[in-house]
Amino acid sequence: MTTTHTPTLWDIAAAVNDPEIPVLSIEDLGILRAVEQDEDGTVRVTITPTYSGCPAMDVIRDDVQTAFKKEGYEKVAVDLVLSPAWTTDWMSEEGKRKLNEYGIAPPAAKAADGKVSVGLTVKCPRCHSLNTQELSRFGSTACKALYTCLDCKEPFDYFKVL
Repeated sequence: MTTTHTPTLWDIAAAVNDPEIPVLSIEDLGILRAVEQDEDGTVRVTITPTYSGCPAMDVIRDDVQTAFKKEGYEKVAVDLVLSPAWTTDWMSEEGKRKLNEYGIAPPAAKAADGKVSVGLTVKCPRCHSLNTQELSRFGSTACKALYTCLDCKEPFDYFKVL
């Protein structure tokens, strides 16, 4: 006998991937804040962008709406909430592991600590060397910096502590 699992509202939203880093779900990234269903049946999904001008938010909103419509929910609202501001502390440990496997160095500190060293050592996600150097404060997106490994000579993005 085969049983089918009916996904919860949270499960449906959590399965949506980030368009800029497709190995991460919006849950892994920590931008999925709440999923509720209003009395009139509207599914309300709350997300917090990684920064206020993040261009991926429109795509994520559309992808969330599409995911719910595929599950039979016609009324879906996606609310962007800017406060409290997103922090890399909200990323899941699984998400950080996925980032590293994808070739992006995950945040190397906690923003909640209040202290982020300017001379922070970032581990190369390819060869795991600590002999790395920042090339640019901004990488492929504003929330990442561009680094290079001085041992394997490969460039890589580092997800900045925010």
